[in-house]
Amino acid sequence: MRLAGKTALITGAGSGMGRVASVMFAREGASIIATDVNEEGLAATAALVAEGAHGNVLPLSGDVTREADVARWVREGVARFGALHVLYNNAGIFPDADRGVLEMDEATYHRTLDVNLKGVMLCCKHGIPEIVRAGGGSVVNIASFVALVGCTVPQDAYTASKGAVLALTKSLAVQFGRNHVRVNAICPGPILTPLLADLFPNEEEKMKRLNRIPLGRFGLPEDIVYAAMYLASDESAWMTGAEFVVDGGISVNYF
Repeated sequence: MRLAGKTALITGAGSGMGRVASVMFAREGASIIATDVNEEGLAATAALVAEGAHGNVLPLSGDVTREADVARWVREGVARFGALHVLYNNAGIFPDADRGVLEMDEATYHRTLDVNLKGVMLCCKHGIPEIVRAGGGSVVNIASFVALVGCTVPQDAYTASKGAVLALTKSLAVQFGRNHVRVNAICPGPILTPLLADLFPNEEEKMKRLNRIPLGRFGLPEDIVYAAMYLASDESAWMTGAEFVVDGGISVNYF
């Protein structure tokens, strides 16, 4: 198993890619510290992980923007499993009110950066020292393809937060490489979720978006989690500070 003997803390584990990651990482032998502000969703994820043959899971509720919660996650997770080897910073929001800077309200901007960027910072602040104590490991930050290209339908708070995640990833990779801590970012393209599907008013609009993706389909959560699994495992032992683009080719399509 690719993650045997490792403990992974996964944020945003109560739904979506975080839930898929919790299940898939556990299937590959990892013990899971599953965290989310949504207690009901977190309980459902924990039940799914526990069903597996290797489903060691500790569900911990809390808010990724609150330092006390993040510190508690790390402390209780290490107390339960003995060490921390993988930090998967997956939690993020994409508010409906996020617009271009001319239309955006300050509350939306601050809340988006708090969750998407401050949350990553806090998890790294408390998680990386434990990864160092464990002898090294991997931090996987979820950014976005919109951090690499412009968009005619702006979501400037989200875009700014994900661009900052890329910059932070590179800085942390340089700081902690000598401690055997690898820090990489995944830049997903459009992932097919109920939220994404609701953005299309009709089939014509959906096909217009699909035509921008060279591989002809939206991504699935599993597409991203497989990339994260590679980065979390020892298979990527000589990879740090990288932008791992998993977007079906959308960011290289000029027309």
